[in-house]
Amino acid sequence: MSRYYPHSAYAEDQPFARTILITHVETRAITTGTIVGTGVFAAREALQKLRKIAPSDTFKASRPQLYLRAAGLGTLGAVAFVSIGLVPRMWGREDIEWQDRSWRLLENKGQVETDDWTYAGIAAGLAATVILKRPVNWVAAVGYVGAGSTAGMLGYLSWRHGVHRGKFRESE
Repeated sequence: MSRYYPHSAYAEDQPFARTILITHVETRAITTGTIVGTGVFAAREALQKLRKIAPSDTFKASRPQLYLRAAGLGTLGAVAFVSIGLVPRMWGREDIEWQDRSWRLLENKGQVETDDWTYAGIAAGLAATVILKRPVNWVAAVGYVGAGSTAGMLGYLSWRHGVHRGKFRESE
């Protein structure tokens, strides 16, 4: 999505600076929260296997549903945490500081490409939610979106750093 924002020649002329920066921060929170939620899910599963504890009967669901719930809760927690953290971080900043940060995000080819892959993953997660019609609740739907975001980021890392060894062509 960052590819579609207008990008000025100079940072002080950058339009939509607050929108660009807030969108960037929240998008990264979705991916980070899903990774944290996945880690919590994996740790819980590993502890249950090591201690040979049967899953509790209070919340009966399949493993994919439990994963989506963990990913959704991680995503929601990260978005809330980052939203709250962005306010004191940018409180009282001049417009030029917002514009400079936003301009640097749009100027960075790797960041724009990361955004492209991440948003494609989010769209795939939304599509999976609609097509599969499996989420038990809205938290699982958020888990699908977060899982798509993380898959998009991993796709970017494989493409740029695996296939292209982190290099951009001179014409890009």
